[in-house]
Amino acid sequence: MIGMRIAAGLLAVATLTAATACSTSNQPAHAEGVTAAPASTRPAETLKPLLQQALPNVKGKSFTSAVVELPPNARAMPHRHGQAFVYAYVLDGTVRSQLDDKPVTTYHQGENWVEQPGAHHVLTENTSRTKPAKLLVVFVSDTGDKLKVDDPRS
Repeated sequence: MIGMRIAAGLLAVATLTAATACSTSNQPAHAEGVTAAPASTRPAETLKPLLQQALPNVKGKSFTSAVVELPPNARAMPHRHGQAFVYAYVLDGTVRSQLDDKPVTTYHQGENWVEQPGAHHVLTENTSRTKPAKLLVVFVSDTGDKLKVDDPRS
């Protein structure tokens, strides 16, 4: 039942996001450093929180949605999302991603992936040098946890 509620919520958030093209919420997500440090001299991504809400009937867990914008040629610093379960959906553009030691995968508009708790996101980049990319990202995390922690050692 909870899985169905989360899936319905994801669909509603994706539809709302596409229809409103990046509305914002007065409820901050606990994302330290909303603009991430660049991996080199490339542009960095930005995270714009949309909604954060405690999950009903799941004590200590929160649902957070955000839009991640990747300017042309942007690359995120390697990072982790703590013990959050993460769902990412490509709203616009094309994004290259790699988790842990898995193969690098390219995702196009309309494609998606999940990240298991504790995963190391070693690569996230916009493949285009001229067009921006945009992701809808949904986190199911422990209430109060940071949603993204950069790992500059990678």
